[in-house]
Amino acid sequence: MKIDNAQLAAFAAVLAEGSFEGAARRLHVTTSAVSQRIRLLEERLGQILLQRGTPCQATAAGRHLARFAGQVALLENDVLRDMGLGGEGEAPAVRLPVVVNADSLETWFLSVFDDLSGDGGVVLDVRVEDQDHSARLLREGTVMAAVSSSPALVQGCRVEALGVMRYLALASPEYVRRYLAGRPLDAALAAAPMLVFNAKDALQARFLALCAGVAAEPPTHFLPSVHGFLEAARRGIGWGMVPALLARDALTVGRVVEIVPGGCLDVPLYWHCWRLDSPILKTLTQAVRRAAAVALLADAA
Repeated sequence: MKIDNAQLAAFAAVLAEGSFEGAARRLHVTTSAVSQRIRLLEERLGQILLQRGTPCQATAAGRHLARFAGQVALLENDVLRDMGLGGEGEAPAVRLPVVVNADSLETWFLSVFDDLSGDGGVVLDVRVEDQDHSARLLREGTVMAAVSSSPALVQGCRVEALGVMRYLALASPEYVRRYLAGRPLDAALAAAPMLVFNAKDALQARFLALCAGVAAEPPTHFLPSVHGFLEAARRGIGWGMVPALLARDALTVGRVVEIVPGGCLDVPLYWHCWRLDSPILKTLTQAVRRAAAVALLADAA
C-alpha cells in the first residue's frame, strides 16, 4: 500500500489551515478537490483521519499520518535545497510547527528569530502551550519541536537540556503590607488573593507547598497574559510567580517585591526535536541553543 502524495498534501494542508477552504487556497485547488483527496485517502487507509469541525483536527489515526506528512515535507525541502532549488521563488518555505510555553516565548525565545531571519526558506509556526504539557503535542505529531519542562524522551525525538528558568513570587509593596505583614506566612497566603495564568499553571501551588507549607485554595484570579501577570502583581491585585527575566526592572525600582525574599522556583527546560537528519531542524536547534544559553540559568539553585 502506498500513500498518494497529492492526498497527503491535502491532508496536511487541512490540518495546517484548520479547514477544507483554507487548504484549497493554500494548494490553489478547489474545495471539492481537497474534499475528494481526503475521502480517497481515508478510503485507501480504511480509517477516518480528520474530525470535521472548526477547526478540523486529526483523529488518533490521523495524528500518526500528520507526523509522517511533516517529515515528508521537511525532507523534500532539504533535498530541494541540496539540489540548489531552495532559493526564493523556486521552492516554498518549509513551515516548522513548534510549541513553546508563553513565558519563554515572551522572554527569551524570540531571539531564535534573529538567527533565522536571513533564511527565507524557513518559517516558524509557533504554538503556545504550558511547559508541562507541550510534549503531548510532539507525541501526537502536531509539532516538530517543543520547549518542555519534561526530560522524558518522546518516541522518535531527541531531547537536550536548555537551562533553567527562574520564577519569583512577586507582589506590590502595598499588597504585602495589606495581606502579609505581621501574620504567619502560611496563614496569610492561605487567604491572600493569588494570580494564576490558567488552569494548567501549577507554579503558585508548588511555591505555596515548598515555601509556606500551604495546600490551601486562596482567592484566585486567572490571567492568561505574561506581561499582564506582572502588571497585575504591580497593581496589587494578587501575588504570582513571574519569570525573573521579566521582573528585573520592576524589582529594581521597587514596583514589586518578593513575598518570600530569596525564595524562588527553578524550572528546567528541555528542547525536544524530531530525530531527523535535517539541516533545517539542525539550524533551528542551534538557534534555540544560542538563545537559551544567553537567557537561562545553567543550573538550579
